[in-house]
Amino acid sequence: MPLIPLSLARHLAPGLKPLRALAERAWLREAEVDFFLAALHPLLRLNRVFARLEARQWVADDMLALTFRVNGNARGWRPGQHVQLHQTLDGVRLGRSYSLTAVHGDGRVELAIKRQPGGRLSNRLVDFLEIGTLVEMGQADGELHWPQEAAGVLLLAAGSGITPVLGMLREALAQGFTAPVTLLHYVRQRGQRAFADELQALARRYPNFTVRWSISGEAPVADELTGRFQVDHVRHSVASDLLACGPHGFVSLVRQWWQAEPRQGSVQLEAFSAAPVNTAEPARQVRLGFARARSEMQGDSRYNLLEQAEAHGLRPAHGCRQGVCTACTCQLVSGTVRDLRTGALFAEPGQPIRLCVSAPHSDLVIDL
Repeated sequence: MPLIPLSLARHLAPGLKPLRALAERAWLREAEVDFFLAALHPLLRLNRVFARLEARQWVADDMLALTFRVNGNARGWRPGQHVQLHQTLDGVRLGRSYSLTAVHGDGRVELAIKRQPGGRLSNRLVDFLEIGTLVEMGQADGELHWPQEAAGVLLLAAGSGITPVLGMLREALAQGFTAPVTLLHYVRQRGQRAFADELQALARRYPNFTVRWSISGEAPVADELTGRFQVDHVRHSVASDLLACGPHGFVSLVRQWWQAEPRQGSVQLEAFSAAPVNTAEPARQVRLGFARARSEMQGDSRYNLLEQAEAHGLRPAHGCRQGVCTACTCQLVSGTVRDLRTGALFAEPGQPIRLCVSAPHSDLVIDL
């Protein structure tokens, strides 16, 4: 039994600031401090975020919403961001990135996890994570944010891309956002319409919000659309700002449509799958230098830097491998890289780049 309740453990977090300062100066060992804090309560740590599972709810045939209570080290989290969730399976520590669909002031957060074919961690969490289980999370990260000043917002989501979109939508409507909001969610099967009952309830409660689904694997019914993203689905949209999230192919199509004509509004796009190898890109041999490792290799301009560094025997920090989290970010020392998501080129020394979605465009050196 914990020596103190979780509510008290959460409120102790700000009072640990002096101990954090001592640990940062190496006057205390953080691991030793954590050992004694965990004796007070299993979730209590100096800096690390630990959480206890409190609720499980199926929100689609293949998606489960998990509600956790986190300790007091979750700093500045907001819906739409993503966190790394860590579990050790068969002696191997695994981490995957999941979007925050809700963040409450009492320490409760919600993640929605979709069953993935062959998914080693996601399927284990969906099938076997029990109420009361403790997990570790990383700090929240992510650039998506709600456009508060927009005259209208169009939300486009495919598959589990609904999760960051839903988090931001819930918060915006609850806080009084009154401009028109339209959500289109693309799924293969009708049973994959995650949070459908809640979204329909929100549409009844807030007259400025409209939700529709497009089904690609079944015949549409009622007010449903059919197929994958098409310009006809959004031709009559009057939204000034766009938020879109889904697999790389879906996001690429949305980007092409949005950029096809001049627009005044803002656009935010997030892909949760890695960009495929660009077979149209000619294979060019480039020199890849790793400054801290003091080594170099012959690289290929078509492949991302994370995979090439790993093939060279290096072990860069990484998380999602999809460009969503920032775990694999490092600095460009010299040379030019190409963003595999957009094709944009970057050559400014000292610029942060994400290894998993950056490919070498020239000979280069990175701070790795």
